[in-house]
Amino acid sequence: MRSTSAKHVSRSAGGTAAIIIFLLLFGLIMALPLLYTILQSLKPLDELFIFPPRFFVRRPTLENFIQLKNITSDLWVPFSRYLFNSLLTTVVSVVLTILVCALAAYGFAKKRVPFGNALFTLIIMALSFPVHATQIPNYMIVNALGLINTLWALIIPKIAVAYNLFLMKQFCDQIPNSLLEAARIDGSGELRIFFKLVFPMLTPAWATLIVLSFVSNWNDYFSPLVFITDESRKTLPLVLTSLAENGNIARAGAAAVGTFLMVLPTILIFVIMQRRVIETMTFSGIKG
Repeated sequence: MRSTSAKHVSRSAGGTAAIIIFLLLFGLIMALPLLYTILQSLKPLDELFIFPPRFFVRRPTLENFIQLKNITSDLWVPFSRYLFNSLLTTVVSVVLTILVCALAAYGFAKKRVPFGNALFTLIIMALSFPVHATQIPNYMIVNALGLINTLWALIIPKIAVAYNLFLMKQFCDQIPNSLLEAARIDGSGELRIFFKLVFPMLTPAWATLIVLSFVSNWNDYFSPLVFITDESRKTLPLVLTSLAENGNIARAGAAAVGTFLMVLPTILIFVIMQRRVIETMTFSGIKG
């Protein structure tokens, strides 16, 4: 019996070790593009264009960072202005989309909305349209509102997002109606119930949307390209993308640093919110 038990424990330990090794290797493969981006920003110009390309850098240098600083200091609009525009539009978009989509999801899930099922079906249908297919209608609406060449043009179209509403509603559906009724009996109003009871229960959902929305908005250069003409209102992705335009080899190092700087905030956001994101994937709703 002891021999059989020892073999069972040994096999279990061996299986666990194999799984851990597999996950470590898989995680390393997933991290390779990020590592390559970091190494690219540290390569001197001759290593950037060597063929065949090398993954690792042999002579790391910070010259690319200095070059990016010099290039952006020559612009008539300060680099800090582009950074501010990106941060402002991204943060405001993320906050508003979470608030609006959470309120709408609560209404669809827990209220009797006239033609609610038909409206929600239309929202689900909107998920099948690619983003670029809606750019012309978005432009027409933004233009009709007189918001062209304003930062609001980069914010308003990204507030009511079909996927964000869908995810929020899936979580709202799992909130017990008896809990809401008990709060109403205690005299709580609808807004108080939402912000004090419902919204905290949606924490895994809106934490996930913070990551997804931040990445989507932060990396978006197409919207500023369409809606913005004033240089002082352009965002960081649009400016950094222009560094590599026109085949300017001398700016390749600065472009590599720009790519690294664009990726860095999204990594930080994920590291901060990863525990909540994992909760979303684990529980797919409210924790008991």
